[in-house]
Amino acid sequence: MPSILPDSKHLILASASPRRSQLLKEMDVPFSVSPVDVEEVWPDDLETDKIAVYLSRLKASAFPSELLKKDTIVMAADTIVLLDGKVLGKPMDRDDAIRMLQELSGRMHEVITGVTLRDTDRYHDFSDLTKVYFGELSQTEIETYVDTYKPFDKAGSYGVQEWIGHVVIDRIEGSYTNVMGLPTAKVYKALRELRIKNEELRMK
Repeated sequence: MPSILPDSKHLILASASPRRSQLLKEMDVPFSVSPVDVEEVWPDDLETDKIAVYLSRLKASAFPSELLKKDTIVMAADTIVLLDGKVLGKPMDRDDAIRMLQELSGRMHEVITGVTLRDTDRYHDFSDLTKVYFGELSQTEIETYVDTYKPFDKAGSYGVQEWIGHVVIDRIEGSYTNVMGLPTAKVYKALRELRIKNEELRMK
C-alpha cells in the first residue's frame, strides 16, 4: 500500500498501548513509539462525550517539544467506557476490575476513543463511539477472566480481542477497532486529509 503519511513526515505514537501499535501495523502505517505520561483527569463540568478527546489532546500537548520536529506528526489517543453516563476507566486492582465487569454484565455500554494528531503547532482532534452489548457473566466467569487476562491496563476491565469479545459480547454497533483503542477508518481518513493539506501548503 502507498504511504498515507504526508511526504517526508514521520508518525510518532504517543502511547504505550500494544493494541494501538498492532492496529497501526495492520494499517501499514510506519511509526515509532514514544509514550507520554500524564495524569488522566478532566474538569468536573466537562461533558462525558468530550472526555476522551480532552485527554488525547492533553497527551499530545505533553509530548516533549525538544522531540517535536517539522517532519514529525504525533498521534495521541485515549479510550473511555461509559455506562449510564458514568466513566469506567482502568481498574485500580482486582476488586475494581471485578466490580466493573459485574456492572457491565448483561448491559449495553459505550466506548469512546479520542484521537489527536499534532503536526508542529497544528492540532486535529476527533473521536468515535461504539455501542457494545454484553451478555450475562457469572461471578466465576468474571473472576476467572480477571485472574487469567489481568485487564488492569484496559478501560472497562476487558479486551474486545480476548475471551470476552469471543463469547460474551452479543453485538456491537460501530467500529470494532475503536473498542480496541483506535478507530482505524477515521485515523486513515484523518491522515489522508492531513497529507492533502500538506501538499496544498507546499504548492503555495
